[in-house]
Amino acid sequence: MNSETILDEVQKLLTPEQVNTDREDLYDASADRYKKYAKARGVLDVPMPLAIVYPNSTDEVSRLLQFCNENRINVIPRAGKTATEGGLENWKEQTLVIDALNLNKIIKLDTYNMQATVQAGVALQDLEDELRKEGFTTGHSPQSKPVAKLGGLVATRSIGQLSTLYGGIEDMVVGLECVFPDGHISRIKNVSRRSGGPDIRHIAIGNEGTLCYITEVTVKCFKFYPENNRFFGYLVKDVESGIKVLREVMANGFRPSVARTYSEEDAAQHFYHFHKNKCVLLFMAEGPEGIVDATCRGIEAAAEKFKDGILEQVDSKYIEDWFNNLNWSQQDIDDEYEGMKEHDSHAGFTTEISADWETIPKIYNSVIRRIRDEYPRAHELTMLGGHSSHSYINGTNMYFVYNYDIHCAPEDEMRVYHHPLQKLIVEETLKFGGSMCHHHGIGKFRSEWTKDEHGSAYYMLAKLKEAFDPNGIMNFGTIFPQEEGRKYLS
Repeated sequence: MNSETILDEVQKLLTPEQVNTDREDLYDASADRYKKYAKARGVLDVPMPLAIVYPNSTDEVSRLLQFCNENRINVIPRAGKTATEGGLENWKEQTLVIDALNLNKIIKLDTYNMQATVQAGVALQDLEDELRKEGFTTGHSPQSKPVAKLGGLVATRSIGQLSTLYGGIEDMVVGLECVFPDGHISRIKNVSRRSGGPDIRHIAIGNEGTLCYITEVTVKCFKFYPENNRFFGYLVKDVESGIKVLREVMANGFRPSVARTYSEEDAAQHFYHFHKNKCVLLFMAEGPEGIVDATCRGIEAAAEKFKDGILEQVDSKYIEDWFNNLNWSQQDIDDEYEGMKEHDSHAGFTTEISADWETIPKIYNSVIRRIRDEYPRAHELTMLGGHSSHSYINGTNMYFVYNYDIHCAPEDEMRVYHHPLQKLIVEETLKFGGSMCHHHGIGKFRSEWTKDEHGSAYYMLAKLKEAFDPNGIMNFGTIFPQEEGRKYLS
């Protein structure tokens, strides 16, 4: 089927108003934030999709997917557009982007049962605002919170800044509705727990649009106690000292909502007013007053136990001010994009990994050493560091953060800078037995290591793809490595 015929047929399935072929919008839809600099400079090297379509219902999603499946048309599911690993980048000439823009209804706020049901295109901030009117919160607060949407958050297995208390999105999802390429609609009912075989929610959660299209989700909600928030900040000797305190707090059963430690370099770009060229350790406790009091005592006890690694305590007001200004806004994203049109600079990239407590410091030190010793453009880095920001009883994550000024053609930035750095990070992480992707997902630009990430368990992942998307129409190149797409990796 040629492209013109595809567009004609799609307009019959929907309405012409639901089919967007504006060239500027199609260019924007060609890639996500992964290639933001090349996109801003107008030099993206990937095909533009044929159209962006906006279904109004689950049934319309079903008809669209069935049509695409029968005609072997690539589909990229899209919601808030804040993906960072190339999951929204297009690698096929004939592609439809199915956007959740019109699936924007808050269906039910059920605060007695502590859950909320929304369509996939509902912005997280909108849901949060409605819940807070009634004294509740989602507990989910990624930096993209003002613009991210629930369908995308679930599909990418998102995590938020308060995860150490509330968990990741996978801990919050109660039930969901999703549509498979053959048009089948599956609804997973909302129950507190069940032992009915494998947890089938996780076929959809984190699938990154490669197995199904999420149309509706039900998430937990929590009581909101902002009046009880307490903040702690410390200057610490090194990253490992900070991680020891984090581990002590978690291992003793306390759950601060925020628990982080920053390297000297990373701290300098967040805490310029007090960091003194030292590492920074910080906490936030929230919830009912009694729980907050107990958590604060646990934090203070952990800091006292490892006081040899703590240099000084800082004013908690500094930590509170930092946290209250942490999230993006749409204006921030737009301003960054406009700035890249004019300036050969870069706000930086991150690669987030995870491992157990014993292994994280080894990975961190090994990665930093390899980049400084082996990366041929190490002298062009304007910052290299990292921070741990999501902790569990048995381990934590590490964000590697690296900034650079660009001294190459915009279209070569990923090949020259980011990809070689990410490769070193992934290699060291996998060598030590950690995970190469803590919460940003695999997307297209970590898919070359998917098999290494999963090892013998890749068999299970591959069988899901064979079963649910045998024609391979769902988000070609994402998660599952594709030789045909390697030209866009280099």
